[in-house]
Amino acid sequence: MIMWFPRTRNPVPENAMHPYLDQPGPLAFAHRGGALGAPENSLAAFEQAVALGYRYLETDVHATADGVLIAFHDERLDRVTDRTGLVAELPWSTVRQARIGGTEPVPRFEELLAAFPEARFNVDVKAAPAVGPLVEAIRRADAWDRVCVGGFSDSRLAAVRAAGGPRLATSLAPREVLRLRLRSLAGPLLAGRRAPWPGICAQVPERHRGLPVVDRPFVRAAHRLGLQVHVWTVDDPVRIRALLDLGVDGIMADRIDVLRDVLAERGCWTAGSRGTTSGSDTP
Repeated sequence: MIMWFPRTRNPVPENAMHPYLDQPGPLAFAHRGGALGAPENSLAAFEQAVALGYRYLETDVHATADGVLIAFHDERLDRVTDRTGLVAELPWSTVRQARIGGTEPVPRFEELLAAFPEARFNVDVKAAPAVGPLVEAIRRADAWDRVCVGGFSDSRLAAVRAAGGPRLATSLAPREVLRLRLRSLAGPLLAGRRAPWPGICAQVPERHRGLPVVDRPFVRAAHRLGLQVHVWTVDDPVRIRALLDLGVDGIMADRIDVLRDVLAERGCWTAGSRGTTSGSDTP
């Protein structure tokens, strides 16, 4: 017989003490606001996530041709809106006319910061022109404790860190994740060696190009270095439970109802404060 005893909380890694991580884990992230019927990365999607109790919201940012920072995943409007064109080549006056899913306006990132003042935002910076506007938006909103920046580019994350300074939380860059993975595979050979790590967390998929990334040695190696481990994007309750058993510190999901239910069944769902919302910036 297999006996299972629920855990109330995963331990917080010793050095992962940035104010962004002020909520007991495991952290639940609403990926692009979640997928409960509202279009991705829309104000309506984030409102649903916050109403469900989510405090950690994941989004993406691009900059328009005139430097307006928008919460939007693709480089083009085509896939999810009723307009077409490259975001970086269009002015905000054009992008603001687009409707996600034909109904929802494209939100500015600063609009989200203002709409959900109690929320934490995990931001994937999608292009180099978005780096400056992102750091400036965080500075204007004094949101240093509320934003963690990640991405799939070593150069973009280096630029974010240079512009934001030590107050800005970031996840590990791709080469840093690889370095951590190799360290985890080396095991005891590197157990006692600590090198500087610029991020507060490793945000990774379960697998990359068919090879496993997240396993018990990876989680242990990250925790020894004071880094949290956040895994994206996981919607299968069986996989969510398996990852929690490995000791991961956060999970990003589109099915935010499923993730919430799994955490609740284990007694570790922490509903966030419900921030007020403001009207969207529409013409």
